Amino acid sequence: MEFKKQKPIYLQIAESLCDRILAGEWDADGRIPSVRDVASDLGVNPNTVMRSFDNLQQAEIIYPRRGMGYYVADDGKNKIIERYRNEFLNEDLPSIRQRMKFLGLDASIFQDNN
Repeated sequence: MEFKKQKPIYLQIAESLCDRILAGEWDADGRIPSVRDVASDLGVNPNTVMRSFDNLQQAEIIYPRRGMGYYVADDGKNKIIERYRNEFLNEDLPSIRQRMKFLGLDASIFQDNN
């Protein structure tokens, strides 16, 4: 995984885990790799991965089972979709609208030409 400078690494790892959940790699109540396994695979400090897991746990996307690891929450997939929608609407879309305005473009470019 190549990390981008403009976003904290732990958030990029959390996003990567979310993408894998959305892709169906882990189902609801499915066990995800351990903190150490993820850290080893990515070549990062386990504390960084733990921050990612804490972030996802606070968002109720994953949950811990004592002594067994972390699992995808029943509605984890829906929570991710909600999270991504909010990020898109509040962070990405305003920037896209601004750029379109500067370029003299409007929503008509998205209409089907068939």
